[in-house]
Amino acid sequence: MRSVIDILDLSTDELEALTDTALDIIAHPERYARACEGKKLATLFFEPSTRTRLSFEAAMYELGGHVLGFSEAASSSASKGESVADTARIVSCYADIIAMRHPREGAALAAARHASVPVINGGDGGHCHPTQTLADLLTIRREKGRFDHLTIGLCGDLKYGRTVHSLINAMSRYEGTRFVLISPEELRVPDYVRQTLESKGVPYEQTADLDGAMPELDILYMTRIQRERFSDPAVYERLKDSYILTPDKLDGAKGDMAVLHPLPRVNEISVAVDADPRAAYFRQALNGKYMRMALILKLLDEAKNPAPAPEEGLIYGKYRCSNPRCITAVEQEPEQIFRLTGGVCRCAYCESPVRI
Repeated sequence: MRSVIDILDLSTDELEALTDTALDIIAHPERYARACEGKKLATLFFEPSTRTRLSFEAAMYELGGHVLGFSEAASSSASKGESVADTARIVSCYADIIAMRHPREGAALAAARHASVPVINGGDGGHCHPTQTLADLLTIRREKGRFDHLTIGLCGDLKYGRTVHSLINAMSRYEGTRFVLISPEELRVPDYVRQTLESKGVPYEQTADLDGAMPELDILYMTRIQRERFSDPAVYERLKDSYILTPDKLDGAKGDMAVLHPLPRVNEISVAVDADPRAAYFRQALNGKYMRMALILKLLDEAKNPAPAPEEGLIYGKYRCSNPRCITAVEQEPEQIFRLTGGVCRCAYCESPVRI
Protein backbone atom coordinates (compact mmCIF):
# COMPACT_ATOMS: atom_id res chain seq x y z
CA MET A 1 0.00 0.00 0.00
CA ARG A 2 1.46 3.36 -1.07
CA SER A 3 1.91 5.91 1.72
CA VAL A 4 3.70 9.27 1.84
CA ILE A 5 5.96 9.52 4.87
CA ASP A 6 8.78 11.64 3.44
CA ILE A 7 8.76 14.06 0.54
CA LEU A 8 11.36 11.80 -1.14
CA ASP A 9 8.61 9.17 -1.45
CA LEU A 10 7.43 11.32 -4.36
CA SER A 11 9.51 11.72 -7.52
CA THR A 12 9.98 15.13 -9.11
CA ASP A 13 7.60 14.03 -11.89
CA GLU A 14 5.00 13.20 -9.26
CA LEU A 15 5.54 16.51 -7.47
CA GLU A 16 4.96 18.41 -10.69
CA ALA A 17 1.90 16.28 -11.51
CA LEU A 18 0.47 17.04 -8.06
CA THR A 19 0.99 20.77 -8.56
CA ASP A 20 -0.70 20.48 -11.97
CA THR A 21 -3.68 18.75 -10.33
CA ALA A 22 -3.82 21.40 -7.59
CA LEU A 23 -3.84 24.18 -10.20
CA ASP A 24 -6.67 22.42 -12.03
CA ILE A 25 -8.61 22.15 -8.75
CA ILE A 26 -8.16 25.90 -8.25
CA ALA A 27 -9.37 26.61 -11.78
CA HIS A 28 -12.20 24.05 -11.89
CA PRO A 29 -13.37 23.12 -8.36
CA GLU A 30 -16.69 21.80 -9.67
CA ARG A 31 -14.88 18.92 -11.42
CA TYR A 32 -13.71 17.56 -8.07
CA ALA A 33 -16.74 18.17 -5.85
CA ARG A 34 -17.74 14.47 -5.81
CA ALA A 35 -14.36 12.85 -6.50
CA CYS A 36 -14.19 11.20 -3.04
CA GLU A 37 -17.88 10.54 -2.52
CA GLY A 38 -18.29 7.59 -0.16
CA LYS A 39 -14.66 7.76 1.02
CA LYS A 40 -13.50 8.51 4.58
CA LEU A 41 -10.36 10.26 5.78
CA ALA A 42 -9.18 9.59 9.36
CA THR A 43 -7.21 12.46 10.92
CA LEU A 44 -5.08 11.06 13.76
CA PHE A 45 -3.52 14.07 15.44
CA PHE A 46 -1.55 13.17 18.56
CA GLU A 47 -0.09 16.70 18.60
CA PRO A 48 -1.84 20.11 18.32
CA SER A 49 -2.46 21.48 14.84
CA THR A 50 -4.60 24.12 13.19
CA ARG A 51 -3.56 24.44 9.53
CA THR A 52 -2.57 20.86 8.80
CA ARG A 53 -5.57 19.17 10.44
CA LEU A 54 -8.18 21.63 9.22
CA SER A 55 -6.76 21.77 5.70
CA PHE A 56 -6.88 17.96 5.48
CA GLU A 57 -10.48 18.03 6.66
CA ALA A 58 -11.42 20.86 4.30
CA ALA A 59 -9.67 19.02 1.47
CA MET A 60 -11.69 15.86 2.01
CA TYR A 61 -14.99 17.69 2.40
CA GLU A 62 -14.38 19.67 -0.80
CA LEU A 63 -13.74 16.38 -2.59
CA GLY A 64 -17.14 15.14 -1.42
CA GLY A 65 -15.79 12.73 1.21
CA HIS A 66 -16.17 12.36 4.97
CA VAL A 67 -13.83 12.84 7.93
CA LEU A 68 -13.43 11.08 11.27
CA GLY A 69 -10.63 11.11 13.83
CA PHE A 70 -9.27 12.94 16.85
CA SER A 71 -7.35 16.16 17.46
CA GLU A 72 -5.34 15.23 20.56
CA ALA A 73 -3.76 12.11 22.02
CA ALA A 74 -5.81 12.46 25.23
CA SER A 75 -9.02 11.76 23.30
CA SER A 76 -7.65 8.56 21.76
CA SER A 77 -6.70 5.15 23.12
CA ALA A 78 -3.09 6.31 23.14
CA SER A 79 -3.96 7.71 26.56
CA LYS A 80 -4.55 4.10 27.63
CA GLY A 81 -1.23 2.95 26.22
CA GLU A 82 -2.29 1.76 22.76
CA SER A 83 0.62 1.67 20.32
CA VAL A 84 0.77 3.60 17.08
CA ALA A 85 0.81 0.32 15.18
CA ASP A 86 -2.38 -0.92 16.82
CA THR A 87 -4.10 2.44 16.31
CA ALA A 88 -3.24 2.24 12.61
CA ARG A 89 -4.58 -1.32 12.35
CA ILE A 90 -7.86 -0.37 14.03
CA VAL A 91 -8.45 2.86 12.12
CA SER A 92 -7.79 1.03 8.85
CA CYS A 93 -11.04 -0.85 9.57
CA TYR A 94 -13.02 2.40 9.51
CA ALA A 95 -11.35 4.70 6.98
CA ASP A 96 -10.00 4.63 3.44
CA ILE A 97 -6.98 6.87 4.10
CA ILE A 98 -5.19 8.23 7.19
CA ALA A 99 -3.53 11.58 7.86
CA MET A 100 -1.41 11.47 10.99
CA ARG A 101 0.62 13.83 13.15
CA HIS A 102 2.69 12.61 16.10
CA PRO A 103 5.36 14.13 18.35
CA ARG A 104 7.62 11.09 17.93
CA GLU A 105 9.97 10.89 14.97
CA GLY A 106 9.18 7.90 12.79
CA ALA A 107 5.66 7.40 14.14
CA ALA A 108 4.08 7.83 10.71
CA LEU A 109 6.32 5.12 9.25
CA ALA A 110 5.41 2.80 12.13
CA ALA A 111 1.74 3.44 11.36
CA ALA A 112 2.17 2.90 7.62
CA ARG A 113 3.91 -0.44 8.16
CA HIS A 114 0.82 -1.76 9.97
CA ALA A 115 -2.07 0.07 8.29
CA SER A 116 -4.02 -1.52 5.44
CA VAL A 117 -4.86 1.90 3.91
CA PRO A 118 -2.58 4.73 2.76
CA VAL A 119 -0.98 6.86 5.48
CA ILE A 120 0.02 10.50 4.97
CA ASN A 121 2.57 11.95 7.38
CA GLY A 122 1.24 15.23 8.77
CA GLY A 123 4.45 15.81 10.75
CA ASP A 124 6.49 13.46 12.95
CA GLY A 125 8.35 15.26 15.71
CA GLY A 126 11.31 17.25 14.40
CA HIS A 127 11.81 14.85 11.48
CA CYS A 128 9.78 15.80 8.40
CA HIS A 129 6.48 17.21 7.16
CA PRO A 130 5.90 16.27 3.51
CA THR A 131 2.47 17.82 3.01
CA GLN A 132 3.71 21.18 4.26
CA THR A 133 6.38 20.87 1.62
CA LEU A 134 3.67 20.25 -0.97
CA ALA A 135 2.09 23.53 0.13
CA ASP A 136 5.50 25.19 -0.12
CA LEU A 137 6.06 23.83 -3.63
CA LEU A 138 2.73 25.04 -4.97
CA THR A 139 3.43 28.44 -3.43
CA ILE A 140 6.88 28.58 -5.03
CA ARG A 141 5.41 27.63 -8.40
CA ARG A 142 2.65 30.24 -8.15
CA GLU A 143 4.93 32.98 -6.81
CA LYS A 144 8.09 32.31 -8.85
CA GLY A 145 6.83 30.29 -11.82
CA ARG A 146 9.54 27.64 -11.52
CA PHE A 147 11.36 25.24 -9.19
CA ASP A 148 14.86 25.56 -10.62
CA HIS A 149 17.64 28.16 -10.32
CA LEU A 150 16.44 29.63 -7.03
CA THR A 151 18.38 30.84 -4.00
CA ILE A 152 16.41 29.86 -0.92
CA GLY A 153 17.07 31.31 2.51
CA LEU A 154 15.89 29.19 5.44
CA CYS A 155 15.82 31.14 8.68
CA GLY A 156 15.25 30.29 12.33
CA ASP A 157 14.97 26.81 13.81
CA LEU A 158 16.76 24.64 11.28
CA LYS A 159 17.59 21.89 13.77
CA TYR A 160 14.09 20.87 14.85
CA GLY A 161 12.19 22.44 11.94
CA ARG A 162 10.70 19.44 10.16
CA THR A 163 9.31 21.68 7.42
CA VAL A 164 12.85 22.88 6.68
CA HIS A 165 14.19 19.34 6.41
CA SER A 166 11.44 18.31 4.00
CA LEU A 167 11.80 21.43 1.84
CA ILE A 168 15.57 20.92 1.55
CA ASN A 169 14.99 17.32 0.44
CA ALA A 170 12.47 18.42 -2.18
CA MET A 171 14.24 21.46 -3.63
CA SER A 172 17.72 19.92 -3.66
CA ARG A 173 16.58 17.79 -6.61
CA TYR A 174 16.14 20.81 -8.88
CA GLU A 175 18.92 22.27 -11.02
CA GLY A 176 20.47 25.51 -9.84
CA THR A 177 19.08 25.41 -6.31
CA ARG A 178 21.22 27.08 -3.67
CA PHE A 179 20.47 27.26 0.07
CA VAL A 180 21.41 29.93 2.58
CA LEU A 181 20.94 28.40 6.04
CA ILE A 182 20.38 31.21 8.55
CA SER A 183 20.30 30.26 12.23
CA PRO A 184 22.06 30.52 15.58
CA GLU A 185 24.86 27.99 16.03
CA GLU A 186 22.65 25.91 18.35
CA LEU A 187 19.87 25.56 15.76
CA ARG A 188 21.81 24.65 12.62
CA VAL A 189 20.49 21.88 10.39
CA PRO A 190 21.21 18.32 11.59
CA ASP A 191 24.33 16.66 10.23
CA TYR A 192 22.33 14.21 8.12
CA VAL A 193 20.65 17.09 6.24
CA ARG A 194 23.98 18.80 5.60
CA GLN A 195 25.54 15.50 4.49
CA THR A 196 22.65 14.96 2.08
CA LEU A 197 23.33 18.34 0.46
CA GLU A 198 27.03 17.61 0.19
CA SER A 199 26.47 14.16 -1.30
CA LYS A 200 24.27 15.71 -4.02
CA GLY A 201 26.67 18.56 -4.66
CA VAL A 202 24.03 21.16 -3.76
CA PRO A 203 25.68 24.48 -2.80
CA TYR A 204 24.81 25.91 0.60
CA GLU A 205 26.05 28.49 3.06
CA GLN A 206 25.58 28.56 6.83
CA THR A 207 25.34 31.96 8.46
CA ALA A 208 23.79 33.76 11.42
CA ASP A 209 23.38 37.01 9.46
CA LEU A 210 19.88 37.46 8.00
CA ASP A 211 20.47 41.06 6.92
CA GLY A 212 23.62 40.14 5.01
CA ALA A 213 21.92 37.27 3.20
CA MET A 214 18.74 39.15 2.25
CA PRO A 215 19.80 40.76 -1.09
CA GLU A 216 20.61 37.44 -2.78
CA LEU A 217 17.44 35.53 -1.87
CA ASP A 218 14.62 34.57 -4.24
CA ILE A 219 12.71 32.97 -1.36
CA LEU A 220 12.94 33.63 2.37
CA TYR A 221 11.49 30.79 4.42
CA MET A 222 11.01 31.98 8.00
CA THR A 223 10.40 29.51 10.83
CA ARG A 224 9.31 29.69 14.43
CA ILE A 225 11.68 28.85 17.27
CA GLN A 226 9.66 25.94 18.66
CA ARG A 227 9.22 25.94 22.42
CA GLU A 228 7.90 22.37 22.39
CA ARG A 229 11.15 20.95 20.94
CA PHE A 230 13.39 22.25 23.76
CA SER A 231 14.10 20.17 26.85
CA ASP A 232 15.70 23.17 28.57
CA PRO A 233 13.35 26.21 28.79
CA ALA A 234 16.31 28.51 29.44
CA VAL A 235 17.80 27.69 26.02
CA TYR A 236 14.47 28.46 24.36
CA GLU A 237 14.19 31.81 26.15
CA ARG A 238 17.69 32.74 25.01
CA LEU A 239 17.06 31.86 21.36
CA LYS A 240 13.38 32.65 20.80
CA ASP A 241 13.88 36.18 19.44
CA SER A 242 16.95 35.41 17.32
CA TYR A 243 15.26 36.67 14.12
CA ILE A 244 12.37 39.08 13.69
CA LEU A 245 11.45 40.07 10.14
CA THR A 246 10.29 43.71 9.94
CA PRO A 247 9.50 45.95 6.94
CA ASP A 248 12.85 47.71 7.18
CA LYS A 249 14.70 44.40 6.82
CA LEU A 250 12.94 43.90 3.49
CA ASP A 251 14.35 47.13 2.09
CA GLY A 252 17.44 45.30 0.86
CA ALA A 253 15.52 42.34 -0.59
CA LYS A 254 14.60 41.70 -4.21
CA GLY A 255 11.31 43.23 -5.27
CA ASP A 256 9.95 39.81 -6.27
CA MET A 257 11.31 37.81 -3.35
CA ALA A 258 8.64 35.62 -1.74
CA VAL A 259 8.40 35.36 2.05
CA LEU A 260 7.13 31.96 3.18
CA HIS A 261 6.39 30.61 6.67
CA PRO A 262 4.78 27.27 7.59
CA LEU A 263 2.92 29.01 10.45
CA PRO A 264 2.00 29.50 13.22
CA ARG A 265 4.16 32.53 13.76
CA VAL A 266 4.87 33.99 17.18
CA ASN A 267 6.82 37.18 16.63
CA GLU A 268 9.42 36.17 14.03
CA ILE A 269 7.46 38.07 11.34
CA SER A 270 6.06 41.45 12.31
CA VAL A 271 2.39 41.89 11.43
CA ALA A 272 3.52 45.04 9.60
CA VAL A 273 5.05 42.74 6.94
CA ASP A 274 1.64 41.25 6.11
CA ALA A 275 0.75 44.15 3.81
CA ASP A 276 3.90 43.68 1.70
CA PRO A 277 3.02 41.91 -1.60
CA ARG A 278 6.04 39.67 -1.05
CA ALA A 279 4.40 38.18 2.05
CA ALA A 280 3.10 34.85 0.69
CA TYR A 281 2.51 32.88 3.90
CA PHE A 282 -1.28 33.18 4.04
CA ARG A 283 -1.51 32.28 0.35
CA GLN A 284 0.80 29.38 1.23
CA ALA A 285 -1.68 28.11 3.86
CA LEU A 286 -4.47 28.08 1.29
CA ASN A 287 -2.23 26.31 -1.21
CA GLY A 288 -1.82 23.53 1.35
CA LYS A 289 -5.49 22.61 1.05
CA TYR A 290 -5.27 22.25 -2.72
CA MET A 291 -2.13 20.11 -2.57
CA ARG A 292 -3.65 17.86 0.10
CA MET A 293 -6.68 17.44 -2.16
CA ALA A 294 -4.37 16.40 -5.00
CA LEU A 295 -2.45 13.96 -2.78
CA ILE A 296 -5.61 12.36 -1.38
CA LEU A 297 -6.87 11.81 -4.94
CA LYS A 298 -3.55 10.28 -6.01
CA LEU A 299 -3.24 7.84 -3.10
CA LEU A 300 -6.87 6.73 -3.20
CA ASP A 301 -6.57 6.10 -6.92
CA GLU A 302 -3.39 4.05 -6.45
CA ALA A 303 -5.03 2.11 -3.60
CA LYS A 304 -7.50 0.62 -6.10
CA ASN A 305 -4.67 -1.60 -7.36
CA PRO A 306 -2.27 -1.79 -4.42
CA ALA A 307 1.22 -3.08 -5.08
CA PRO A 308 3.64 -4.16 -2.36
CA ALA A 309 5.85 -1.27 -1.29
CA PRO A 310 9.47 -1.96 -2.28
CA GLU A 311 11.76 -2.29 0.71
CA GLU A 312 15.17 -2.90 -0.77
CA GLY A 313 18.43 -2.35 1.06
CA LEU A 314 16.97 -2.44 4.58
CA ILE A 315 18.79 -3.90 7.59
CA TYR A 316 16.51 -5.51 10.17
CA GLY A 317 17.12 -5.85 13.89
CA LYS A 318 20.91 -5.74 13.79
CA TYR A 319 21.26 -2.42 15.67
CA ARG A 320 19.27 -0.16 17.96
CA CYS A 321 18.41 3.50 17.42
CA SER A 322 19.75 5.70 20.21
CA ASN A 323 17.60 8.75 19.40
CA PRO A 324 15.37 9.35 22.47
CA ARG A 325 12.80 11.13 20.27
CA CYS A 326 12.39 8.15 17.92
CA ILE A 327 9.18 6.10 18.07
CA THR A 328 11.31 2.99 18.66
CA ALA A 329 12.50 4.47 21.97
CA VAL A 330 9.03 4.35 23.51
CA GLU A 331 7.19 1.56 21.69
CA GLN A 332 8.37 -2.02 21.45
CA GLU A 333 6.34 -3.00 18.42
CA PRO A 334 8.18 -1.12 15.64
CA GLU A 335 10.85 -3.43 14.27
CA GLN A 336 14.31 -1.87 14.36
CA ILE A 337 15.08 -1.05 10.72
CA PHE A 338 18.08 0.72 9.22
CA ARG A 339 19.30 1.92 5.83
CA LEU A 340 22.88 2.22 4.66
CA THR A 341 23.14 5.44 2.66
CA GLY A 342 26.32 7.18 1.66
CA GLY A 343 28.34 4.87 3.88
CA VAL A 344 26.28 5.85 6.96
CA CYS A 345 23.83 3.51 8.66
CA ARG A 346 20.68 5.41 9.69
CA CYS A 347 17.47 4.53 11.49
CA ALA A 348 14.70 4.12 8.89
CA TYR A 349 12.25 5.86 11.21
CA CYS A 350 14.10 9.01 12.29
CA GLU A 351 17.28 9.04 10.13
CA SER A 352 19.57 9.21 13.16
CA PRO A 353 22.98 7.62 12.50
CA VAL A 354 24.04 4.49 14.34
CA ARG A 355 27.47 3.20 15.07
CA ILE A 356 28.21 -0.01 13.24
